Amino acid sequence: MNIFSLRTAAWLGATVIAAGLLGSAGCSSSSSSSPQASASPKTFTVKQIVLGETLKHSFQPNGTGAMQTEHLVQPDDIVALGGHLYVGFQNNVGSQGEVAGSGNLDSTLVEFTTTGSVVKQWNVKGKIDGMGADPATGRVFVTVNEDSNSSLYVESGGTITHYTYTQSPLPHKGGTDAVSVYNGKILVSASAPGTSGTAPKDAPAVYVVTLNAAAKTAAVAPFFAINATATAANGTNASKTVTLALTDPDSNMVMPSGSPKFAGDFMLNSQGDLQLIFSGASGQNLQVLKLSQAVDDSAVATSASGTLYATDSSGDAVDAITGPFKPGTVYTAIAPCNSNSAPATCPNPPAWPVNSLGTINLTTGAVTTTYHGPITPKGMVFVP
Repeated sequence: MNIFSLRTAAWLGATVIAAGLLGSAGCSSSSSSSPQASASPKTFTVKQIVLGETLKHSFQPNGTGAMQTEHLVQPDDIVALGGHLYVGFQNNVGSQGEVAGSGNLDSTLVEFTTTGSVVKQWNVKGKIDGMGADPATGRVFVTVNEDSNSSLYVESGGTITHYTYTQSPLPHKGGTDAVSVYNGKILVSASAPGTSGTAPKDAPAVYVVTLNAAAKTAAVAPFFAINATATAANGTNASKTVTLALTDPDSNMVMPSGSPKFAGDFMLNSQGDLQLIFSGASGQNLQVLKLSQAVDDSAVATSASGTLYATDSSGDAVDAITGPFKPGTVYTAIAPCNSNSAPATCPNPPAWPVNSLGTINLTTGAVTTTYHGPITPKGMVFVP
């Protein structure tokens, strides 16, 4: 086990107790009057299981010449499959596949054990931003270039295959992001609409993707649109029909059967808009939940004793967080700088802090910080 640090933090408490090489740090709560804070606090234990500076990949600068080697940086999305973790390291590649300062054009997908040991890794051209896993078929899906010039990779049985979209540019004139497999459909977020041209008013917010293994192509069809109608789940328009105006389709997931609300639904996070959109299998009868803060990836605890794995892009690390958890709780990476109203220079504390670990109230949309500590979560997956 490669554990580089061990931190135990009071959940909704006031201190962090650090072991190993770490000193003490402050941990405060946005709800200090909580009964959990005044009683004997529950704790999260955080273990850093992966550190990017211990991992390397080789690349050809600008795709030509002699191979060079550099450390892996910017872990972003993370999924779990078959008892292993898969993490995408972006390696400073641009959001449309632009070359990094080192001349690198490749992200790196790494398969880990749950204790952080490397099983295998693959370089893929472009910037990994969205991922998904399908236990039914044993496949891991990876999208690259979330703003434009996007394509899709599929890992299966240790082999990775590149698929190009049959339409270029894509109908929404943007890129692609997170992937979920929902009732057998491959659903992909249609991110950054309008990047490569004017997006239609009814541009897809989510695509249904069909793969052609022989041709290595991926065809897209709309699941629902950025201007679809939905029922407001909270706020002044609660229970009323509203028209969406999504500008930032980003992460997505399928809500587990044990979720207290929206159980079994597909969920899209329109990140900059501070909205979660929930859908059934047809892509119709949508519901929209307005959030109090912008969030990145989320994960629902399905057991009290599982592990929440989170990427820490600013620390080039992957952390394993253990509870106890409350089953049904939606944990999330609070991401103030991903709001459409964020300033050009961000983070800029205290008004615009770095990412933190929080929870989402599925009834009110309230996003609450539950852990202040030396992690800045981004991608997230819960393993029971």
